[in-house]
Amino acid sequence: MRSIISASVLSADMLNLEEEIKKIEDNGIEMLHFDVMDGIFVNNITYGLPVLEQVRKATDLILDVHLMITDPLRYVTRFAGSGADYISFHIESESNTADTIEAIRRSGAKPALAIKPATPAECVFEYLDYLDMVLVMTVEPGFGGQSFIAETMEKVRIIREKAASLERDIMIQVDGGINDVTAAYAVNAGADVLVSGSYLFKAENMAEAAGKLRRADI
Repeated sequence: MRSIISASVLSADMLNLEEEIKKIEDNGIEMLHFDVMDGIFVNNITYGLPVLEQVRKATDLILDVHLMITDPLRYVTRFAGSGADYISFHIESESNTADTIEAIRRSGAKPALAIKPATPAECVFEYLDYLDMVLVMTVEPGFGGQSFIAETMEKVRIIREKAASLERDIMIQVDGGINDVTAAYAVNAGADVLVSGSYLFKAENMAEAAGKLRRADI
């Protein structure tokens, strides 16, 4: 299966964001990964609803919004209304997981559940019937440019096997330290959506870099 690439806007040139989005489109990348951090759930603050609204006006790319915030249930309807196609939130957040999944679905977006590197894969099992995607963090959430944690690949395998046993064809996304080397580990473990930031945006040829990610399982 062909891997889906989601370019992390966290690594883009924010002063020239519209040009960066156009570059993503021109290089055949399918999704734009939009990290939202509140400075409480993680020790960093990024951007929010006003920026997402402008991004939505600028592109037809699939907008893959990752909420690293304390109370996602309070905000998911607004993020969906601002253009999010997928909304990932953390099982480790303070919001009720089932209620948040339901709210995302009701708002018209597709729900995804994210887990940190230290969170057991089994924590997502009871929710797999209600999700479109699981996001396995391959670095500690909060900052871009971190090194890939190889041990997280076992969680990808476990979740893929459990989803298959339930006959659930959900996507598994990995985020953190993804490049042409680490992508192979992720794809072979069962991931099909690869979030990449620094590797793509710092590449001399983004199309070539994206192509290497897609061929990582060969």
